[in-house]
Amino acid sequence: MNRPRIALIAHDHKKDDIVAFAARHRAFLSQCELLATGTTGGRLIDEVGLDVMRMLSGPWGGDLQIGAQLAEGRVSAVVFLRDPMTPQPHEPDINALVRACDVHNVPCATNVASAELLLAGLARENGAAQAG
Repeated sequence: MNRPRIALIAHDHKKDDIVAFAARHRAFLSQCELLATGTTGGRLIDEVGLDVMRMLSGPWGGDLQIGAQLAEGRVSAVVFLRDPMTPQPHEPDINALVRACDVHNVPCATNVASAELLLAGLARENGAAQAG
């Protein structure tokens, strides 16, 4: 069975949350192919020790790069911890990525609670023990 390919993205005020989430699930995530926007990916590499393919930073087109791979069928799931309280200058890119998830029926978790459920489902589907 192919390893899940998971995109990990977080707005600035959610980066600590995604790092903590990834650290809790390091055992499972280390069995997956991971891609992330630039700054988020850097933190996951440096602070959690995960192997992550880094795209550009979100405002520089990283969300769109992930969306393109998603549209090509190369992304299994997206964890996108969005900050709903802070306006984002690249909001159209964010909306395009979430829309691409809907169009291509790719699960997209936008908060930690839904991300926990998403990883539990992926772990069960792939016969892997979930770290937690």
